[in-house]
Amino acid sequence: MRINVSGKNLEVTQALRSYAEKKVAKVEKYLNQNQTLSAEVMLRIERGIHIAEVTMNLSGIILRGEGKTADMYTSIDAATDRIERQFNKYRTRINRKIHGPKLGEIVPPIPDKDKGPRIVRTKRFALKPMDTEEAVMQMELLGHDFFVFTNADTDDVNVVYKRRDGNYGLIEPAY
Repeated sequence: MRINVSGKNLEVTQALRSYAEKKVAKVEKYLNQNQTLSAEVMLRIERGIHIAEVTMNLSGIILRGEGKTADMYTSIDAATDRIERQFNKYRTRINRKIHGPKLGEIVPPIPDKDKGPRIVRTKRFALKPMDTEEAVMQMELLGHDFFVFTNADTDDVNVVYKRRDGNYGLIEPAY
């Protein structure tokens, strides 16, 4: 297991580092022996608010949790709690698929207490080849927070998005 703890606008003390590593390592109890875990913990302070961002890669499954409170330890707790809830939700969905009804069985619908987000609309459109600057301009014209396009330079599907700090990000596929 690899856990990387870093800080922004904050000196990460040994106590803070060990606390974050201990909390993130708790998720390891949910894993199989053949699954690997790597985690990135980013601790920062913005306008007096302590923010802990935890991103975990569990053998290809990416989980992300963020905690914002007045205390860094509480923020770490909130972020890891969110990740545990995400992992439990993921594991429940996988178990439902594996242990679902067999062919020919009729099962009455079970009322789902935890109705999470669902896909309510699907859009299909042709991706026009363009460079990143043109994609950012198109995103701004549409008033969206992100824009999917075909990069004219690489011929790959890319996504540009607006970041919280007002700058832009670019997502490129890695093969």
